[in-house]
This record gives sequence, C-alpha cells and structure tokens, in this order.
Amino acid sequence: MSGRTRVLILTELEPELPPPPLNLLPDDIDVVEINSAPSDDQLAGASVLYVWDHRFADLGALLRRTDQLRWVQGASVGVNRLICPELADRPEVTLTNSRGVFDTAIAEWVLAAVLAHVKGLNDTWALQRQGRWQYRTTGRLAGTRAAVVGTGSIGRAIAERLARLDVEVTLVGRAPGDDPQFGSIRRSTDLVAVAAEVELLVLAVPLTPATTALVGAAVLAALGPQGFVVNVGRGPTVVESDLIDALRAGTIAGAALDVFEVEPLAATSPLWSMPNVLVSPHMSGDYVGFEIDMMAAFTDNLRRWRSGEPLHNIVDPAVGYVPR
Repeated sequence: MSGRTRVLILTELEPELPPPPLNLLPDDIDVVEINSAPSDDQLAGASVLYVWDHRFADLGALLRRTDQLRWVQGASVGVNRLICPELADRPEVTLTNSRGVFDTAIAEWVLAAVLAHVKGLNDTWALQRQGRWQYRTTGRLAGTRAAVVGTGSIGRAIAERLARLDVEVTLVGRAPGDDPQFGSIRRSTDLVAVAAEVELLVLAVPLTPATTALVGAAVLAALGPQGFVVNVGRGPTVVESDLIDALRAGTIAGAALDVFEVEPLAATSPLWSMPNVLVSPHMSGDYVGFEIDMMAAFTDNLRRWRSGEPLHNIVDPAVGYVPR
C-alpha cells in the first residue's frame, strides 16, 4: 500500500485505563486521535480504526458515516461490542482483535484464583488478621478435574497450565473434535453432563448468542457442592442470579469472577460480601506493560496491512471470534 496511511485511534476511555502509547507507532503514518463522536474532518481519508477501549459499542454509527474504513482492530480479545449489522453489510471491512496478548496473564490469574480456593487462602488471611494460630488442612489441586470452556488461545493457555499441575482437563467448545493434547473436545451444548464430571469449571469464551446464559441453574446443580466456577470471559455467559442462588444454597463451593453481567458490578450486589467469592474488576489480563504489548500487536498488523500481507487475528463477525 503506497503513500501515507491515515489511522484513527479511538482513545476515549475510562480514567483507570492507561492511554495508548502512540509513540510506538511508525512515524510515516498520519495518526488521528478521536472520541466516540469524531468530526467529519477527522474521519475523512481514514482507512484504519484502532479501538483502544473494549467498552466502545457504537462502531455501526462510525461505519455509517464513512465508506473509507477498511480495517478495524480492537484492543481486546472479546469484540462482541464491535459486532454490528453494518459489518455484515460491509464485507470489505475487516475486523481483527488482540488475540494472544493476554493469554499468559489470564491463565496466571486463573491459577492464582483456583489455588487460593483449594488452599483456603481466604481463611488463612482472615485468621492472620485476627492474630489466630489455627491449624487446619486444605485441599489439593493435583488429581482434580477441570472443564475449560473455550478452545481459543486463552482457553488453551489455561488448560495447559492446569494440566502441568496434574489437573485432568477437558476442553469444551462450540463444536466437538479431537485435540492432540487434551483428547476429545466436548460440545458446549453438553455442558450439564460435562459439569457433573468435574470440580472446576473455567469459562474463557467470547460473548455470542451461543454463549449468553450458557451457565445457569442446571449447570451449577450438576457441578455440585465441591464445584468452583471461574469466569474470565464475559459476564453474561453466566446467569448471575442463578449463580448467587447456588452460592447461597451451597450448591457450589465458590466462584472467582473477573467479569459480570453489568460492569461495574453494582455496589448492592451480594457477590461483594460472599466469603466464597472473588470479585475482580475485569482486570485478569491487565499486567504492567500490557498497553505496550497491545500496541505491538497492532503495529505488526499495521505493517502487514500496508505491505498487503494477510492480517493476524481476523474475526468472523458471524460467530464473534477468530475461528480455529
């Protein structure tokens, strides 16, 4: 692609998020920082849009205002908010995500949450704060069984690390299949049966019509009183009211939640005060320096775009993620 490339960077974001390191972008492109309501002059001539905040949810409005955009990259793995009818109407527009950037960090977060639960660290910290020396035994992670729902790069990173700690892992995906490392991939529509066979249920799926309300009362009941739920995908995958009921009734043992149906989580939610629940503010993948790695993923794709090479991490809008 000859000439200078005009790149829109949508930088309107929540105050707690780090700004994009624009200094890492090549010098020979025209960078235009925009908010969610850019001017016509800002849109003019731009072929590339980089959406920095995953909570942006009005891509359709931008596409209706310009016919020059050809590529949109989201600075996240889940791009459900960017999926819109306009993408289906504009097949010339390619959507990509930041797949691969957060795999290790999210997998580490899952391991930390699971080990804290199995080893009873919440009780240990509580006793420490009380100055109480109270001997007790805790569980073992080795020998337990886990179902990791999501066969993308994040789900596989989680599964690999659990397996290294001698956890028996079952992968669950949209379609059944065979995996050289984990054997048969179970179908997500069979999740009730899968949940009955495991103690750990880890959710690492994008939000799609097929994954919305995937985990409800039936799955939680099948998981059983020793069961522990971890959600690092998207909040609406779990029916939150059913989860709260299961936690209150002791139907399951606990949960570690990084995502919620509505974010931020309401101050009135009972999840905040439940002793067997870890509430994390959608930060499982955010590590020191993650913004640099996100920008590196974008600049690599930008180089590909400008040289006519195939882009990495192309999302199929029909399914909402990067197909395997």
